[in-house]
Amino acid sequence: MSKLDKTEVLSAFEAAYEAANGKKPEITTKPGWYSIDGGKNLRLADVAELTEELSSGKTTPKAAEKAPAKKTKTKTAAPVKAQKKAPFSVVTENEEGYTAEELWIVILARKDHDCRLPRGVV
Repeated sequence: MSKLDKTEVLSAFEAAYEAANGKKPEITTKPGWYSIDGGKNLRLADVAELTEELSSGKTTPKAAEKAPAKKTKTKTAAPVKAQKKAPFSVVTENEEGYTAEELWIVILARKDHDCRLPRGVV
């Protein structure tokens, strides 16, 4: 296994990505991992492979978001259900502010999806 130089690999990737997509990639670095444009985390060796693919022109612009192909069954579309209202009551703020329980109710009621209250609250 050869040693990869981080700066060389990342600069080569940036050049190949910019040539393929017309813009610079946004690379987020975490210890040992690299996320490209908010996509899946990749190791340095994977970034080097991706650089080779981009240089050869075999990939699409979204190649940085590698995802394994999944087999799916064809199903008929399920009817869309009406969004449920939160199971808790509406709370009004008083002069002293909210209690902890009331604050959670207000925060979760503002979200656009169905949420549960934390354990121990109501």
